[in-house]
Amino acid sequence: MNLQPKAILKLVLGSVILLGFAVFIQAYIGWAALLAPWKSLDAATLAGAIILVFLSYGLRALRVYDYFREVMSRRFGLCLRLSLQHNLLNNLLPMRIGELSFPVLMARHFSISPLRSVPTLLWFRLLDLHSLLALGLLVAGDRLLGGESSLAVTALWLIAPWLAFRLYRPWLSAIGERPGRLWSLLRHTLHALPQQSGLFWRSWLWTLLNWIIKLAVFAWVLQLFAVMPWAAAWMGVAAGDITSVLPIHGVAGVGTYEAGVIAGLMPFGLPATAALQAAVNLHLFVLGCTLLSGLLSLFLPRNSQAGPG
Repeated sequence: MNLQPKAILKLVLGSVILLGFAVFIQAYIGWAALLAPWKSLDAATLAGAIILVFLSYGLRALRVYDYFREVMSRRFGLCLRLSLQHNLLNNLLPMRIGELSFPVLMARHFSISPLRSVPTLLWFRLLDLHSLLALGLLVAGDRLLGGESSLAVTALWLIAPWLAFRLYRPWLSAIGERPGRLWSLLRHTLHALPQQSGLFWRSWLWTLLNWIIKLAVFAWVLQLFAVMPWAAAWMGVAAGDITSVLPIHGVAGVGTYEAGVIAGLMPFGLPATAALQAAVNLHLFVLGCTLLSGLLSLFLPRNSQAGPG
């Protein structure tokens, strides 16, 4: 994957953020003091958390496999390999560069054109963002918005994907056969989105299950590093993951991920130092799971041919 000058600039900016954050932690807390809580963690607890994270990775791969079942049939191992490697690159490379690996890997392993894989990735990302915000509202909406407002906003937000799906055919009809590159691109994008209700509901289901497990285990891990209510931990990890959609963030999301977690914890009055220490240690756990899953992906099937029936 050749990087363009713009991507190289993003990589440099991401590296600067990483180095600046490392210096800041040393000056503000000290790395030795920040990492000290790891010594008291129970090995069984840590192993259980890692297994649950890997389960969420499996659900993400299942979402891709189910969406492209006609092409990926009987090759879930290769799909899982692709998904884990995409997750690794997406989490480690700055400024969303890692997203480019998805269409590249899809074309390499399954001969799926970027005209199909890129709109599908966009659909998945919209579902991810929707699920993150929906689960955050369900857990802490009352504190953030107030009673009746919270219920109304949450209800409207929960049905947003269904409304978008119902508008699919009117949008396609409105575009029609209009000439021009933009209209052609919009047609390709709409055709790549789920057109059957079963596929739509399943992709939404895999997304929700993935995020429920992921946020729950991350909130659990966050509470291992600082005393806080469950709602606070849930909002912290949800806000941290939302930063992944930002156009600017450091290598491996360092700095911006922690800022998101702290922003989610602020309404609950957690001391700044405790919030920062918990956020950094959670991020180290996330990166550890990412690296371990990337390593394990090397042992998964790399053969692009379907196996025997």
